[in-house]
Amino acid sequence: MLDSHKINEISNKIKDVVSSSPLGDVEKNLNALLKSVFTKMELVTREEFEVQAEVLRNTRQKLELLEAKLAELESADPETQQKP
Repeated sequence: MLDSHKINEISNKIKDVVSSSPLGDVEKNLNALLKSVFTKMELVTREEFEVQAEVLRNTRQKLELLEAKLAELESADPETQQKP
């Protein structure tokens, strides 16, 4: 049986071989390619989405407050009342 030291040694050697071979570059190139495709598709990150969702929530709250305020002002001003 192999002891854990031998397994770690073999694992490290495999990592060294992979990182120094073209396989290491493939991962980098694939990552760059995927980022490029996602950019062309105009996708956003989760963080950007969450920020915009929060902005939208705040805007909706402000709009609701302004609509309530407008309704209050319209009901208080007799000149804005529509005549039949």
